[in-house]
Amino acid sequence: PTSQQILGQLETHNIFLIPLDNERRWYRYHHLFADLLQQRLHQQQSDKVAELHSRASAWYEDNGLEIEAFHHAAAANDFERTERLIEGAGVPLHYRGAAVPVLHWLESLSTTVLDARPSLWVIYASALFFVGQHTAVEQKLQAAEAALRDAEEDDSTQDLVGRIASIRATLAVIQHDLETIIAQSRLALEYLRPDNLLFRAAAAYTLGVAYHLQGDRVAAGQSFTEVLSITESLEDSIYTMAAATNLGQLQAADNQLSLASKTYERVLQLAGDPPQLIACEAFLGLARIYYQWNDLDTAQQYGQQCAQLMQQQESIDTFASYGVFLARLGLSQGDVSGASAALHEAAAYIQQHNFMFRMPDVAAAQVITLLRQGNLAAAASLAEKQELPLSQARVYLAQGDTSEALILLAPLRQEMEAKGWQDERLQIMILQALALQAHGDLDQAVQLLGEALALAAPGGFIRIFVDEGLPMAQLLSETAVRGIMPDYCGQLLAVFAAEGQKIEKETYLPPAQSLTDPLTERELEILHLIDAGLKNKEIAEQLVISLNTVLYHIKNIYSKLGVNKRTQAIARAKELNVI
Repeated sequence: PTSQQILGQLETHNIFLIPLDNERRWYRYHHLFADLLQQRLHQQQSDKVAELHSRASAWYEDNGLEIEAFHHAAAANDFERTERLIEGAGVPLHYRGAAVPVLHWLESLSTTVLDARPSLWVIYASALFFVGQHTAVEQKLQAAEAALRDAEEDDSTQDLVGRIASIRATLAVIQHDLETIIAQSRLALEYLRPDNLLFRAAAAYTLGVAYHLQGDRVAAGQSFTEVLSITESLEDSIYTMAAATNLGQLQAADNQLSLASKTYERVLQLAGDPPQLIACEAFLGLARIYYQWNDLDTAQQYGQQCAQLMQQQESIDTFASYGVFLARLGLSQGDVSGASAALHEAAAYIQQHNFMFRMPDVAAAQVITLLRQGNLAAAASLAEKQELPLSQARVYLAQGDTSEALILLAPLRQEMEAKGWQDERLQIMILQALALQAHGDLDQAVQLLGEALALAAPGGFIRIFVDEGLPMAQLLSETAVRGIMPDYCGQLLAVFAAEGQKIEKETYLPPAQSLTDPLTERELEILHLIDAGLKNKEIAEQLVISLNTVLYHIKNIYSKLGVNKRTQAIARAKELNVI
């Protein structure tokens, strides 16, 4: 009888069969019966076990079930077939969600077996990297190199040398070791076979990251574009998403916000639903763009999606960048203490992980926050300590030392123009215009602001102007009166007016009147959640912020209300009509 006939008889008699679909085309045995059959097979026909696993592997592969095919090939101890299945059709299994079973199989192999097949050592290293066990990777790479010393040199062994170099370059990206990234990426591209698209894409990507870190945005863009070209024939390549994300960052830095938003949206389409972790940076990129467009609700939504993915991985880069975004969003909403808390947490995280490369971005946002709080001394000290020229110029402006600000900004602008860094150039021009206005040179200030507006208009920038406050509103009014980009000036002034009305309206709310130091919007939000009975961890989850940030806000609430317990805080807040 055929298998189908046997299945029909078993189903008719209801014997140990469990259907897997409504059409009753697929079945499995009851697990106890399956265990019994396996036991019988090993007892009575143990010599056929490997052959049956091989047949099962071939059937699964023919039917497109590669992970199942891998499991049976591994059970048959068919190393050649197992390795071929792991490698896949261009994209290895451990890149497609099967890293753990691949690692379990590799861990079961003896050193003798691995040494006989150096390619398995390389797969081992790659899979370890993919699951985040970075410290164990180098040992496997060295084992592969040792095994290769006795191997005959041919295209295959050269390709393995290229793979080893590519993995080392990727490791160096985590450590921001530029010299190693560049050297190993170039070595990889020299040795990898032309048809090894995945590893060639990886090497081109890491080279792009190195150029980006060096500040060579043109070369970085060329490398990331090359990655996209290489991966056209690869389905759902992680390097396609990584390169596109980096291209989006370069486009945003070039003030091409609309183009960058489309690039990020493409990444999200590739990342699927629910999105892969790599989508985290694309969500953050969109959050920053919508913030600049003054669509704060959409910006916050994208930021929350970034935060949700960020909690599932340890990315210091993203954590720091997200802290800066959160601070800017908080400042735009008047939540100065919330902004300060977000930046404090980001700075502590960077120091804890010794990732000082990202500290300048956080420190620059801290300077703006300190100036908003009126703490000039702390702002000046931080700007000097971190050697942040733009921040130092802001401090000079706040101190009324416009001459020093102008002296500092002029060569800085020339440097950014020479590099072609459009984002930095625009920010400097805005600060120069404000400094000229404060210096009493209104004509030059208006002229320069007009140039800045012309640069910013194609990207639809709003917050970069509005965040500068009342002096910018005054300068925009003067610029509009002189007929320079009146429509754009009017659009920006309308945002100032709307935010001014909002502030005025909030001034008359009763809660703030009874407190010397009023509660911020975020503190009020947390107070309401405490009143609703939520625990600190639940508050953090609902607001998509860390537990440390919640505790920071609660400490401020207690201080402002003069209490030291939750129940006292609620009672005092109700007395003051705060809630």
